[in-house]
Order: sequence, then C-alpha cells, then structure tokens
Amino acid sequence: MLYHFFTWIENLYSPPGFGVVRYLTFRAAAAAITALLISFWLGPKIISLLKKFQIGESAKVEAPKTHLNKAGTPTMGGLIVLGALLTPTILWSNLQNIYVQLILFVTIGLGIVGFLDDYLKVIKKKPKGLIGWYKIIGQFTIGILFGVILMNATEVTSINAATLTTVPFVKDFNFDLSIFYVPMVVFVIIATSNAVNLTDGLDGLAIGTVGIVGLTLGVISYISGNYELSNYLNIIFLRGNGELAIFCAALVGAAMGFLWFNSYPAQVFMGDTGSLALGGALGALTIMVKKEFILPILGGIFFIETVSVIIQRVYFKYTKKKYGEGKRIFLMAPLHHHFELKGIPEPKIVTRFYIIAILLMIISLTTFKVR
Repeated sequence: MLYHFFTWIENLYSPPGFGVVRYLTFRAAAAAITALLISFWLGPKIISLLKKFQIGESAKVEAPKTHLNKAGTPTMGGLIVLGALLTPTILWSNLQNIYVQLILFVTIGLGIVGFLDDYLKVIKKKPKGLIGWYKIIGQFTIGILFGVILMNATEVTSINAATLTTVPFVKDFNFDLSIFYVPMVVFVIIATSNAVNLTDGLDGLAIGTVGIVGLTLGVISYISGNYELSNYLNIIFLRGNGELAIFCAALVGAAMGFLWFNSYPAQVFMGDTGSLALGGALGALTIMVKKEFILPILGGIFFIETVSVIIQRVYFKYTKKKYGEGKRIFLMAPLHHHFELKGIPEPKIVTRFYIIAILLMIISLTTFKVR
C-alpha cells in the first residue's frame, strides 16, 4: 500500500525523493527492515498471549527424551512470522502484480490449514490435529488453484513460458512440462510445505534454513525479472517477477526476527501455522521463478530430512514383513533426531545444518553460470 501511495504522490506532485519507491532494491531493503521490526514488536506480545492462554507444545513421544523438557513451550508462533512477513509485503510490493497476489494466496491459504491443525492439537487437545487427509486436501486445493491461475496468467502466457522450466547445469534448454505442469505444481506445494514441517524439530533449525533459502530465491527472482541480467545469464525473462524479491526480503527479515525468539533454548515454536505456510511459500517461489528442479539442491536440508523419514518407514515395514521384526537405518527420523541420539548437542546440529544450507545456496547460484 505504501508503494501505491508514494507512487500516487510522486505522479501527482513530483516531490523530490518519492521516486525511490520505484526501485526494487529500496523496497526490498525496506521490507526486510519492516519485517524485522514487526517481529521484535509482535513477538513478545504473541508469546505473552500464548502463555496466558496456556497454548503450549505437548510432550512428543516420538522425539528424543531430551525434548520432554520442551513441553509447555508456547506454540503457534507462526502467527509472529506470518504477521511480520505479510505486512511488509502488502506495504511495499505492487499489489497489482499477479506474482505477488499468488504468493500471498499460497502463504495465507496454507497458514490457515496449519492454524487449523495447531488449533485442534493444542486448544481442542486432539493429539493428531487435523486429519491427515484433510490436510492433504487443503494443500491440494491451494496447489491446484495456484497452478491453474499461474499457467493462465497474462504475464506468463504472453512470453510463451507458462509451462516451461529450467534444468540446473544445462544451457539453452527449457523443459516443457505441458500437461504435467499443474500436477507438478501440486506436488511441489505439498512436498515443500510438509518438508519444512518435518524439519521443524530443533530450536531455530527450520526458520533459519527458510531464511537462507528465501534469500537465495530473492536474488533469483530479482534476476529473472530484470531483462538485462536474465539475458546475460541466458535464463527465462519473467516480466514482473522481480516483485517477488520484496516478499523474499520480508521473508528473510521475518525469519531473522523469529529466530531471535526461536533460537536455543526456544521461547516459542512455529507450529504448523508457520511451517506449512513457509514451506508452501518456498515451493511457490521456485515454481514462479521457473527453478523447480533446483529444489533438491537449494532446499537440500528439507529434502534430506524428508528422505530420511521415507527411508526409515519403508525399511522398517520391509524388514518387519520379511523378518517379523522391524529394523531401522537411523536411530530416529527425521535426520536431526538421529544426530541428537548420537550425542551431538542441539545447537551444534543446527549450526552445522546452517553451514550446509549456505553451501547449498552457493551451489544453487552457481547453476546460473556453470552450465
């Protein structure tokens, strides 16, 4: 809204300095700072309310015993992240831009799904929260609406890139997903939202990694929306895509702000309210910048955490069927719990995962030139 207001003032009266809002770099910086300040202001208030109404995390029997002392820690802190993320995006981005509208739709939609899950678990005391299939139906509905609208958006179809995507490390080749485009979109949205949810098991792990991935996607969206840079790097030019850099900058600011309260020992947890929304948002961003195939690299932490759970379950069921007794490859899944049971302190695991996430970020950015 501030973008539209300042632009209106600048067009009407041409006062000096107001034209700066036309620059993506200025608005991205403003969005990041705004998100950080909102987090610092909103965080203590939300945490206080959660404590007042005793909205705390239940003891998790499927986690290491060291996590039992985390029972009672306020949860549903995703409200802090979403408030700090959505407000700057609305204030500083061009709300007439289809990419901005779609990323807000996905984030808010999955935030509602996550909120319902948290509400049923924490307030209604239903251990499993929202029934698994209901959660999938919600993610599926949001994914299919997002995919259909994006595929038919004028900004995309006008450049004949609606169903195209790029392949990492391959030059002069854009892969056309054709009729598989919408199913791919739905799969990515469901997979990424659940992957971040699985990763959210250690203090600061998920939100810090989300911030690193969000920063990378902000750079990619800025390049994709810039004709000269996209032409120089020989990637698909997506008019208006640069506006997503505002959302990504706000995401980084919100992640840093929430990490202030979520770092070890955590004062508050995101809950599904935050993890499903942020995971889906990352998936939607990679789809809109045409970098879906880079997800296993850029989101490598989320990817390996999810794969560890799949491997553990498949191997357990296989050995139980074959030998009558289920066996495990990892001491516990997701992977971060395996390292915990190995005796590695929680803060050290989180820090090492951050380092790996930064390395994966660098590798992802090199795919623009190493082809």
